[in-house]
Amino acid sequence: MPSALDLRLDAAYKLITGPGGPIQVGTIERDGRELPFITNAPSNIVDYAAYFCAQHGDATFLVEGKERLSFAEFHAAARKVAAGLVEGYGVKRGDRIGIAMRNANAWCVAYLGALMAGGCATLLNGWWQGAELAAGIEDAGAKLVIADPQRADRLACAPHGAKLITLDITRPIEEAIAPITAAGGSDATALPQLGPDDLATILFTSGSTGQSKGAYSRHQAVVQGTFNYIAQTASIVHLLTEDGQMTDLQPATLICTPLFHVTAEIPVFLQSFALGRKLVLMPKWNAEEAMRLIQDEKVNYFVGVPLMSYEILVHPHRAKYDLSTCKSYAGGGAPRPPEHVKRLATEMGEGKPLLGYGLTETNAVGCGIINENYLAKPLSTGPASKPLVDLAILDDNGNPLPQGQVGEVCIRSIANFEGYWNNPEATKAAFFDNGYFRTGDLGYLDEDGYLFIVDRKKDIIIRGGENISCQEVEAAIYEHPDAKECAVFGLPDERLGEVVGAVVWMAPDSKPNAAMLSEFLAERLAPYKVPSKIWLSAEALPKLGTEKIDKLSLRKQYREEYAAQHAA
Repeated sequence: MPSALDLRLDAAYKLITGPGGPIQVGTIERDGRELPFITNAPSNIVDYAAYFCAQHGDATFLVEGKERLSFAEFHAAARKVAAGLVEGYGVKRGDRIGIAMRNANAWCVAYLGALMAGGCATLLNGWWQGAELAAGIEDAGAKLVIADPQRADRLACAPHGAKLITLDITRPIEEAIAPITAAGGSDATALPQLGPDDLATILFTSGSTGQSKGAYSRHQAVVQGTFNYIAQTASIVHLLTEDGQMTDLQPATLICTPLFHVTAEIPVFLQSFALGRKLVLMPKWNAEEAMRLIQDEKVNYFVGVPLMSYEILVHPHRAKYDLSTCKSYAGGGAPRPPEHVKRLATEMGEGKPLLGYGLTETNAVGCGIINENYLAKPLSTGPASKPLVDLAILDDNGNPLPQGQVGEVCIRSIANFEGYWNNPEATKAAFFDNGYFRTGDLGYLDEDGYLFIVDRKKDIIIRGGENISCQEVEAAIYEHPDAKECAVFGLPDERLGEVVGAVVWMAPDSKPNAAMLSEFLAERLAPYKVPSKIWLSAEALPKLGTEKIDKLSLRKQYREEYAAQHAA
């Protein structure tokens, strides 16, 4: 039975999308099917950003350290970057422009500048090491890479085919972007007029096949995904206004998750243009610094992987900070334990927990659950987000399963990505013939249409919201000349959800121990992918009848051993 909050949200949604409402919903034809479509959304990200930057003008948009940029200043800086890319670097429509930086004002300016130039913003994982970055650049066929000094240093010894532009992101924005703007261009530089089918973004996703795949999207998909979030936010704002709980303060969000992740890119960064929302950037996560920024910047919406809000909840200095402006503690990328949901709902004053479920391939749209609904169903990710998401539980042949039965969680929407760059086989495997994207998650829908995820088909580990391919870690282990067999799997972790575990059978006469193997892997993998625990087996690993390593039994055995060690 729908909750009271569900009924109120549904009524608000109907007002917002109904006749005369600000968001108009129609349909669009795709591959012979009619899909829900927001008809009055701009056709591309560039026009969307230009409209709202002009509307919000002098209001603060970005805060990084001591530097504050208004919407107008931000847009002007992006326009200069676009002109420099076009005239100074010869960027043409569809060229892939890599962005490899930590969270910074310059990241945001480079993102929009690349799009304004007609390029495809190719968001490289800032945690990757040199070889991983180079592989992403090569895979996307990036013409240019805009990097901060740290990422540029990692690329120094990793061959790739792109021209590297290094920005000193510690400098004020005009100085930071000077290596681009000094190359040429002016206010008179002609920029391309983009349409819905122009290439917009490539984001990298770690799946079960090892090397990260570049998921590419066109402008229409990204804008529609952004407006799906705007519709949800507008419904919540309507309820807050009805209840007299809206404030005159400018909306403000603390960005704790990396901007190269779809969670920060679309629902946070891009949605903020329409909301006139201030974004406060954190280059590196620190719970106490987050609380200081919430207090000083009057942040009303916190979003991060679930462990971040929990660290604030249990921080010994929480009482020192005034967190009263923050009404929502949103999470994504991993589930929260029910006890964490309960504590966040009852111990953070007026701040309440939220959870979102979406994927890189769906441009972050999927499901969402908030406030008392989340408290009532803490193991759920909520119902499908209106108006765009068509959520289904399908069997291995793409057929729908009865309510309550476990199957693969699948999503069909106009916001879905186009495919994996230069990987038609993976693209074909990602979709059923009926147009549903296969998430690789197993779940079921309850009688109210709430999604419960119970397992994953994909051989991945989700560590603090970051997907890690078991096969990629195993491949790195096999690079060691003495590694004969290995199995990588997730280990439960209260703070991060999961961490990486590995069991390895080394050659009988080999000298490396677990610590030495960790050091070997640290040279090849981003730090978050290096196993937190390595077991060295004295004998060959157990096999299935197919002669494949019996990872299921190994995972069960070592998870139990790991849990017993930590319980002791």
